[in-house]
Formats: sequence, structure tokens, C-alpha cells
Amino acid sequence: MSENLEQSFVKQLQENQNIIHKICRLYTNDDDAHKDLFQEITIQLWKAFPKFRGDSKFSTWAYRVALNTAITLYRKTKRSINTIEFEGRQHFLNDVEYDYEEEEQLKLMYKAVYQLNDIEKALIFMYLEDKDYHEIAETLGISEVNARVKMNRIKGKLKKILNPLGI
Repeated sequence: MSENLEQSFVKQLQENQNIIHKICRLYTNDDDAHKDLFQEITIQLWKAFPKFRGDSKFSTWAYRVALNTAITLYRKTKRSINTIEFEGRQHFLNDVEYDYEEEEQLKLMYKAVYQLNDIEKALIFMYLEDKDYHEIAETLGISEVNARVKMNRIKGKLKKILNPLGI
């Protein structure tokens, strides 16, 4: 591969690595699994990068590759690997950025999101990232109408999970 292609990839990856970390956080419960998934997503992005035509933003394309990789690995490992609870995880963000009440709410939110299926996790993640339904649909390979319907159903599921917790 050319050096320009490599430099372009590294630049784009650096600018969008938080997307990958957030997806890893959704699909893993411990640091080792997070690192493994991040590495696998990076490998898949690198392999696919020469085919990236630029028809969409790099971030949209990266979401799609990352989510597909995470979902594929999640389905393969879900049956055989036990993970630790969220409370045992180290956070990538400094405590200074959060107050304790917000941190507890985030823990509860992630605990609720872990109960969703893999496609629902991807959809809620992108929704919480303020992606519009057009971009969500494009990334997940579904129609905008389907994305809206699924999102309304997910909201209902999350309300049922979170309401007993007082959220």
C-alpha cells in the first residue's frame, strides 16, 4: 500500500478513534476484551480502507465497519465467554469530567443497554451520538422508517428497564 494511503488512514483513524472506543464499550465488559475488539476493528478498517470511496463521511463508514465487526465477534463469543460486570471496569474518561450522580446514571444506562440485542445497541448508540435517522439507516443498512420504528421500540424497552430504577 502507498505511504499516502497509510497516512490518510492513520489520520482518519486518529480523528475517529472515539467512535471505535464507544462501540467497544458497548460490546465488551473488560479491558482486555475492549483492547482486542479495538484491535480487530482497526484491522478490519485497514483491510477495507482501500475500498473506501468517500461516498459517505469516513465516520459513517467507520461506524458501519466497526459495528459489523463488533456484532460478528459478539455473536461468536457470546456463547462461550463470561465477562465481568461494568462496575469492575476502568473508565477511559477522567473522573473530573463527570459528577458522581451522572456516573451512576451512566452505569445504569449501560447496564440497561447491555440487555438490548446487538442491532438495538448499535441503533441506540448512534441515536445517543446525535446521528440523524438517515445516517443511522445508512450505517446499519436499513430504511429510515425501519430505524425510526426500531428506535421507538427501544425507547419503550429502556423505559421499562429504567423506570423501576427511578430514572
